[in-house]
Amino acid sequence: MDLLRKIQDQLDFNLGRNMTTTTKERGKILYIEDNEDNVVLIRTWLEVRNFQVAVAADGEQGVAAAKTELPSLILMDMAMPVLDGWEATKLIKADPTTQHIPIIGISAHAMLGDREKAIQAGCDDYLTKPVKLPELMQSIDNILDGDSAGPAK
Repeated sequence: MDLLRKIQDQLDFNLGRNMTTTTKERGKILYIEDNEDNVVLIRTWLEVRNFQVAVAADGEQGVAAAKTELPSLILMDMAMPVLDGWEATKLIKADPTTQHIPIIGISAHAMLGDREKAIQAGCDDYLTKPVKLPELMQSIDNILDGDSAGPAK
């Protein structure tokens, strides 16, 4: 019930202040995440904003989904079972079919150097958990709209 309340609070806040006026689909986002609560929250939030969302539960599934889905952007949890986000990002960026897809790394790792490690692995941006939804949307907009000249600071 706590998760549903958080989702509702975020949707109420963002629908009232940040909702885009267009109903045009904004593109496909592949969300690679093993935590179901995070998937429900972020997926709902993105779908309300007219994104199509595909989900993979671990890095191995995510690498395969990147090749089949060819999304506009990938949200990559960095700490996952089977294949972590660091290695999955490197594999996606090494493949000519998927290397052009921007990746936003998302992790609870907030130690000095974690952001740089994610950027070196191939992420275009890096956000720490708990993710602030307006900050995530700003990063997505910067990358998809071409307003970013490199990784956000």
